[in-house]
Amino acid sequence: MTAGSRGDVAPYTGLGHGLVRAGHEVTLVTHDRFRPLVAGSGVGFHALPVDPRAELESERGRRLHRSTTGAGKLLRAVNMARDAVARMADDLVAAARTSDALLLAGALAPFGHTVAEALSVPSFGVNLQPLAPTGEFAPPMTGVRSWGPVLNRAGGHAVNLAVEWIFTEEVRRLRAAYGLPRTGRVAAHRARERLGWTVFHGFSARVVPRPGDWRHGLDVTGYWWPYDREDRLPAQVLDFLDAGPAPVFVGLGSATVPDSERMSDQVVRALRAAGLRGVIQRGWGELRGEGDDMLTIGEVPHSLLFPRMAAVVHHAGAGTTAAGLRAGVPAVPVPVQFDEAFWAARLVALGVSPGAVPLRGFTADALAAALRRATTDPSYAHRARTLAEELGAEDGVAPVLEAVNRLAG
Repeated sequence: MTAGSRGDVAPYTGLGHGLVRAGHEVTLVTHDRFRPLVAGSGVGFHALPVDPRAELESERGRRLHRSTTGAGKLLRAVNMARDAVARMADDLVAAARTSDALLLAGALAPFGHTVAEALSVPSFGVNLQPLAPTGEFAPPMTGVRSWGPVLNRAGGHAVNLAVEWIFTEEVRRLRAAYGLPRTGRVAAHRARERLGWTVFHGFSARVVPRPGDWRHGLDVTGYWWPYDREDRLPAQVLDFLDAGPAPVFVGLGSATVPDSERMSDQVVRALRAAGLRGVIQRGWGELRGEGDDMLTIGEVPHSLLFPRMAAVVHHAGAGTTAAGLRAGVPAVPVPVQFDEAFWAARLVALGVSPGAVPLRGFTADALAAALRRATTDPSYAHRARTLAEELGAEDGVAPVLEAVNRLAG
């Protein structure tokens, strides 16, 4: 069960496909617009009614860009999510009734854990971000690098309680319907911790080392690579790639921007100032580029496209960050909101990026300068290739499969 943008869904298609190949029956429970992602994978699908793109493009969604701090943006998002949960709750319960176990993404864990309790089925977490409090870094969703060990941990607890608050009304309603004792959001969060509830994290310890102060049961497995049914890029893309030197990919995925025309113009100007061709993915931000040196594309598997790039410019969402690392090419992150600043900082620390160019204050000159460094300094490409080889040797599905097999046994 997962909710959010494409990056919050795609990794679970690969995890689900791996479990299907091992003989398990798997259903992905998420927004209906992502149904095509499981085509051909053997993974079933149960649709949730909320359309995340429509939410982001609504007036409330556009107000996210007006927040000047990560905390302010997070508060607006929490209020949006609270309304969405009320519309999804019945579908989440309906999907769970036909399940023998629930694998819960972090965004739905508070409600999903209650559903599992109500239906007496086992569950565990499958997170794409390190959401458990730690003194080693600030909560990724705040966009802050660190406040120091004590405040980092306190902030982590505060963010998790804010997420619990999203589900308060629906959890209360569900517990009453199933005759479960009432419990507050603080008590519910502590109960999962006391139970040592297992949470697997679908990223590599080479990218984010497991924090030393995490409790037992919080495991880092390695990446869950999305399932891609295509094995060849579209002819138009192949023709463009063959017509000149390796281009730069630019895409903001499911992120939206306040002014897509201005953003597109800045991107094209930056690419040309750096002497680079560009493959620009429209995404939800509706970016585009025109001219013989620019190609505008829709959805194309990153696993096929990114290895052909000289560098990748992206919003540093967890999924796209992983795809860039897998491809072994330098990155220039353009973080927009929430955990993207966290992943952008990791790319810089890993030596695969010369630095981030955040959306707030974004300019063509800043992007051009970062692209020149990323594509002319060989150290970034060398480190990216080395890290990609290390990630390719990991099997992030195996620990989750072992846990599911124990449940089945």
